[in-house]
Amino acid sequence: ITFLYSLFFWIRFENDTAKFQFVETIRWLPYSNINFYIGIDGISLFFVILTTFLTPICILVGFYSVKSYKKEYMIAFFICESFLIAVFCSLDLLIFYVFFESVLIPMFIIIGVWGSRQRKIKAAYQFFLYTLMGSLFMLLAILFIFFQTGTTDLQILLTTEFSERRQILLWIAFFASFSVKVPMVPVHIWLPEAHVEAPTAGSVILAGILLKLGTYGFLRFSIPMFPEATLYFTPFIYTLSVIAIIYTSLTTIRQIDLKKIIAYSSVAHMNFVTIGMFSLNIQGIEGSILLMLSHGLVSSALFLCVGALYDRHKTRIVKYYGGLVSTMPIFSTIFLFFTLANMSLPGTSSFIGEFLILVGAFQRNSLVATLAALGMILGAAYSLWLYNRVVFGNFKPNFILKFSDLNRREVLIFLPFIVGVIWMGVYPEVFLEC
Repeated sequence: ITFLYSLFFWIRFENDTAKFQFVETIRWLPYSNINFYIGIDGISLFFVILTTFLTPICILVGFYSVKSYKKEYMIAFFICESFLIAVFCSLDLLIFYVFFESVLIPMFIIIGVWGSRQRKIKAAYQFFLYTLMGSLFMLLAILFIFFQTGTTDLQILLTTEFSERRQILLWIAFFASFSVKVPMVPVHIWLPEAHVEAPTAGSVILAGILLKLGTYGFLRFSIPMFPEATLYFTPFIYTLSVIAIIYTSLTTIRQIDLKKIIAYSSVAHMNFVTIGMFSLNIQGIEGSILLMLSHGLVSSALFLCVGALYDRHKTRIVKYYGGLVSTMPIFSTIFLFFTLANMSLPGTSSFIGEFLILVGAFQRNSLVATLAALGMILGAAYSLWLYNRVVFGNFKPNFILKFSDLNRREVLIFLPFIVGVIWMGVYPEVFLEC
């Protein structure tokens, strides 16, 4: 119902205005001029739809695999969905911060209670503390802005000018919070750990939406509010992003756990997004938004593929798999499609996003664009090598005991992802015109 309701916003959305639409204001702290102020524009519209699209899929995925605390499992995901929608709709800095941090609570519980292995408690704490520590600086920056301007209303702050020195300090404070969520090197350590220990649905929400909070924060707050500081730090962002793309892509090739491979590739893709965003031109920014949406579909679907294997064979170690094409042909076909989408094959959604990012980056710095393009080559290397080891090669009957292909429920789960990836790859104009 929530997903269908979010589509109503897309239908009613007016493309010919840059103003925020469907705006609602509720008095929250009357004496401090801080209100519960929400609305959406073309940037936040599709992230709201992506959130409402992935939540029912997460619940479908856990329908049979979750054996304990089923009611609490559903409640955790619905609360997480509510907080995420509020994050993408917030037009007040303090309200944004409240919901930005609140998302940690249900995710902490999802990883810690329904995680798959013994290290899940450690992974949950690592995820919680990393993101909480970074966000502390953002809270101090918000307080500073409030005492300087007397408001945390985003639309007023977008027209407020800060001195260059203050912009730099505030930008660093926001960067400390958003860079952990992206995640950028070297604060990416929590992500592979959290992915590996989380249940399949937890990984889908984590990769599909939570990683977007950092890049969304850069686009919504850091870049428009602190333009001079953004220009000042662009070379720094370029350097970190290029290092992250090459380093995590090389790290991905060495991984032996299926979830870690996809988790590290997520880091590389999200740093592609930051390069496009800080190109500060229309191609780069539109490309980064498209790649975020594409990554939300492709990466989530790959985690669902891994979840389907884990439910059957109870292992995620690559060496135990081989020759699945003879026992799981439908799975092998779907896995091939999303593997090709992950390496940005033309005709898929990732290609449109990465191409626009490279066009935007090339206009600013051709060396950065060239080095970032290496990520596409390395992406093809680890994607195809993983697929070859899992699907082809010698069949291993000692480890793979069940000859069960995807059932109807699982195929229906993958179907909307396939439609979305092809739609964005073939006709991206629908998404770009908002």
